[in-house]
Amino acid sequence: MRPIQMVDTKTQYHKIKLQVDNAIQDVMESSAFINGKAVQDFASHLSSYQGAKHTIPCANGTDALQIAMMALGLQPGDEVITPSFTYIATTEVIALLRLTPVFAEVDARTFCIDPASLESLITPNTKAIVPVHLYGHAAPMQEIMAIAGKHNLFVIEDNAQAIGCDYQFSDGSKKKTGTIGHIGTTSFYPSKNLGAFGDGGAIFTNNDELADKIRMIANHGQSKRYYHDVVGCNSRLDTVQAAILDIKLNHLDEYIEARRNAADFYDRSFAGNKKLRIPFRAGYSNHVFHQYTLIVDAADDPGIYRDGLNQFLATHKIPSMLYYPVPGHKQKMFEHFNVAAQLMPVTDWLTQRVISLPMHTELDEEQLRFITDKVNEYTGK
Repeated sequence: MRPIQMVDTKTQYHKIKLQVDNAIQDVMESSAFINGKAVQDFASHLSSYQGAKHTIPCANGTDALQIAMMALGLQPGDEVITPSFTYIATTEVIALLRLTPVFAEVDARTFCIDPASLESLITPNTKAIVPVHLYGHAAPMQEIMAIAGKHNLFVIEDNAQAIGCDYQFSDGSKKKTGTIGHIGTTSFYPSKNLGAFGDGGAIFTNNDELADKIRMIANHGQSKRYYHDVVGCNSRLDTVQAAILDIKLNHLDEYIEARRNAADFYDRSFAGNKKLRIPFRAGYSNHVFHQYTLIVDAADDPGIYRDGLNQFLATHKIPSMLYYPVPGHKQKMFEHFNVAAQLMPVTDWLTQRVISLPMHTELDEEQLRFITDKVNEYTGK
């Protein structure tokens, strides 16, 4: 059996090695390392895939979030609602811009923001909501957009973990996650479903005016060289990374299907295991499984039991991860916002119970069987 990895980018690369190597060589020959043709080509192709009018590549997913908030003109002290149960980048940029993070509760089934938690958090200072499509499952965007419209709020989708996910509205229409809110953001970190061979990110919008602002901000605040209209930053997707991503974009649906097949194997193997809750799929979201995250719901101290499973798997050379052991409202970096005492029972409940198993495009049946056998062995199925 091949060694089991949390993410196997090397084997994935070898399957498209000739295409990728040729694309990299083309960039080397052109020497257009910044803003080369591959950047524009990739942005155009990704726009077509997403159904977005504008796609603006940038240096990474964190920059994408920061630039989005800057483009909306948010000012210090403005409040931005986002889940506490997410990767720190989502909330880090809020504090970085001297905005005020307001933490919302999540749904214990989907791990995404719970619309029922939003109304009570909205104040006259609230300016935006940042839902996160966590682990590859879409947040309930129809309800979120309705609340945002009612209160005249912006919506920035954090789509770093759900590129390729379809959201279905109640009327049967569909849109890709990242194209429903006023702005969508994503990351091309190597472990993502569409991963670069380094850092990268992108911003989506269907609004022409916002697109112009985003392009300016990402390029030192200039629309014309050396004429700087607004304070911006330097956030570019390298041409080499764009060339690689353009190749991998052609395989994205294939990659998603491989992830879903692995998730189906996990589901079948854990069926009937009363100590585990398999990932939920809401009818509005076709999960793209950036992560396969179980809820370990057993024992008087679930955190200790979950950590024991994590350690047991490690002894058998099976990697697993805890995404995320400390929620945003309990992070030291937010102490001055006095949010640590905030009552978030679902978020706190999840941080003691979640564990993510290996999930990538190269998992084979032998590996999956070994992983699931060991999980079931520990949990006593």
